[in-house]
Amino acid sequence: REYSAREDARRLTGRLLTVARADAAPLEEGEYYVFDIVGLSVCDENDALLGTVENVIRTGSNDVYAVRTEDGRELLIPALRSVVKQIDIGAGRMVVCLPDDVDEML
Repeated sequence: REYSAREDARRLTGRLLTVARADAAPLEEGEYYVFDIVGLSVCDENDALLGTVENVIRTGSNDVYAVRTEDGRELLIPALRSVVKQIDIGAGRMVVCLPDDVDEML
């Protein structure tokens, strides 16, 4: 539906607007929509399940993935190429390489 008058568009204030995936802006390779990232299973490079992405935090410099671990703790993973090794939306999975001191982060 099209709203060409300001008064008509004003009635939408505070409402959630949605866009069909087919109409969404195209992404470059290696870019993802937030709604594709939330819900991904997160594994380390040894295929050990770390948890599930619950939120994507926008920090300005790089995004941070908020992952809920199996035991309910939150793990914050920076969205950096040095940390996030693979994202497979089709498989619903993200592979990360965490620093050796990750236990101190939990």
